[in-house]
Amino acid sequence: MVRMVRLRVEGRLGGTDGARRAETLGRVVRYLIALVISAVAVMLVLAEVGVSLAPILGAAGVVGLAIGFGAQSLVKDYFTGFFLLFEDQIRTGDVVKIAGIGGSVEDITLRHVRLRDYDGNVHFIPNGMITSVTNMSRSFAQAVVDVGVSYRENVDEVMALMCKVAGQLRADPEHAGRILADLEMAGVERLDDSAVVLRCRFKVAPLQQWTIRREFLRRLKAAFDDQGIEIPFPHVTVYAGAGKDGSAPALPLRVSGDTGATLPATEPSLP
Repeated sequence: MVRMVRLRVEGRLGGTDGARRAETLGRVVRYLIALVISAVAVMLVLAEVGVSLAPILGAAGVVGLAIGFGAQSLVKDYFTGFFLLFEDQIRTGDVVKIAGIGGSVEDITLRHVRLRDYDGNVHFIPNGMITSVTNMSRSFAQAVVDVGVSYRENVDEVMALMCKVAGQLRADPEHAGRILADLEMAGVERLDDSAVVLRCRFKVAPLQQWTIRREFLRRLKAAFDDQGIEIPFPHVTVYAGAGKDGSAPALPLRVSGDTGATLPATEPSLP
């Protein structure tokens, strides 16, 4: 009966997300029904063999009350797990971050959530520890990319090149189905010590943000090399004094091959 209901609900919800939600709910419902049927079967068997159920039920009530006080965390796990499923916060196969741990949801029950992270480690997280859920698998995702360029580069030209590379990426048949919209260029995000950081983002299909981000950065690096655009690195400019007008020619430096130390390329003229 549970399987038939699950298939009917899955057909009404439609899509991959609906199928995963119906599968998760069906598994939990089967678990609860199995518990209820087992309890009823035990009581029926005891009644058939002539064991009085009244004292057992009375003792069970007292024991249940004691267990309720002593196992509040366990009760909290079950209540939290119920609402996680009822409110459709997590489904099997989602990539989420809960209790400070991120990974793919392999299993979810009323007691715990089982995650597998990128390194292959499996984490069992009690539902009572879940206070917030970050789900990265719903409807769509945003692949946010921050790119740093040198201060000497023309920012408008760099942004135009980024849009061009993004257009080529979206036109690629291999990635066309993963990208849902054109590149959204936010502009200059911040001015770092040695770089101008530009921010953009792609609207992509769920779980494709990492793939698109890596591929875009790979193509952008090749485009920057082809156009001679400098990707900055930490550096220091040394000045050998300054005049009253504020002019201060930079002091050329060389790197010592023996020690790796940075030394003046020529001896500066001192007053």
